[in-house]
Amino acid sequence: MKNKNILNNTLIFITTATGLIWLGGYIARMLITFQLFDGTQFELKSIYSSGGLKIALETINPAISYNLFTFPLFISFFVIYLVFGKLSLKQNGWFFVASILILITAPFEFYLLSIDYKIVTEVFYNVQFDPNYILELTIKRFKVLSSFPMINVFTHFAVIYLFIFKPLTKSVSNEN
Repeated sequence: MKNKNILNNTLIFITTATGLIWLGGYIARMLITFQLFDGTQFELKSIYSSGGLKIALETINPAISYNLFTFPLFISFFVIYLVFGKLSLKQNGWFFVASILILITAPFEFYLLSIDYKIVTEVFYNVQFDPNYILELTIKRFKVLSSFPMINVFTHFAVIYLFIFKPLTKSVSNEN
C-alpha cells in the first residue's frame, strides 16, 4: 500500500511539474514571438527587415523547441496519472473537470505543435533556412486558431485553480 502511495505522489508531482514548466514556457514563447510584430496585423517590426530576422528566429527557436518537448511530456504523465492514480473521478469532480479541460485542449495544441515542429526542423537542420518561410509559419500559427493560445493559457490557469482549491469534492459517508 505504501508503494502505491509513493507511486501516486511521484506521478502527481511529475505531472504538476511538467505542466507548470510547459505553461511557463508557453507564456514566454507567446510573449517572445509577439515581439516580432507591430500591432495585430502581423507586420514585421522595422528592426528585423534589415537582415536581423534570421538571427531573431534562431534566438527564438529554443523557446519553440522547449514547448515542443514539454507539452507531450505533460500530457503523457497526465494520462499515466489518470490511469494509474488512485483518485476517483466520481468523488472528485474538480479532477474530472480538470481532466476534461486538459484533454479537450490537447488536440488543438498538438496541431499547433505540428507547425512548431516544422519551424524547429527548418531552423535546426537547414543551415541556410529561409527566414520568410519561418515567418509565414509563425504567422500561420497565430492565425490558424487565432485566440486559442490565450484560451489555452486561461484554461490551464483554471486547472491550477481546481487543483489548489479542489471544489466539487463529494464527501464519502459510511452508513452502516
